Amino acid sequence: MDATENTLVLTDDAVLRMLSAARERAQQLHQPQCIVIVDASGVTLGQLRMRGARFLSLASAEAKARTAASIGAETKTIPEEVRLLIAAATGGAVTGLTGGLPIRIAGVLVGGIGVGSGTGEQDASVARAALSVIGADI
Repeated sequence: MDATENTLVLTDDAVLRMLSAARERAQQLHQPQCIVIVDASGVTLGQLRMRGARFLSLASAEAKARTAASIGAETKTIPEEVRLLIAAATGGAVTGLTGGLPIRIAGVLVGGIGVGSGTGEQDASVARAALSVIGADI
């Protein structure tokens, strides 16, 4: 029986490139954003609150990133009818708001990204730009 396993993890360079690509996409949309990147266990690896982004959106971006990493799927896939119950049960740690995406490399879940402060569509677009720059599965 093996006591260890090899796993993929995001590098510091990948996190910085993701933050930069997300910031660039947000600038193209003229929508300042809060961007949070977590590893597969939900630990924050990097975050950015762009000047002009709503400061409370940092909390929702973090919840989006952690939710996406936890469920291995987009946050918007949480069924509408249970979103409020799950949010209440977890003290807001889990959310069904659009803008949280899992980060997968060659099918392996390595983390999550959450973006907040724009519309759901803007948030998701910024998150997808970050995934694209590192060749993550989209």
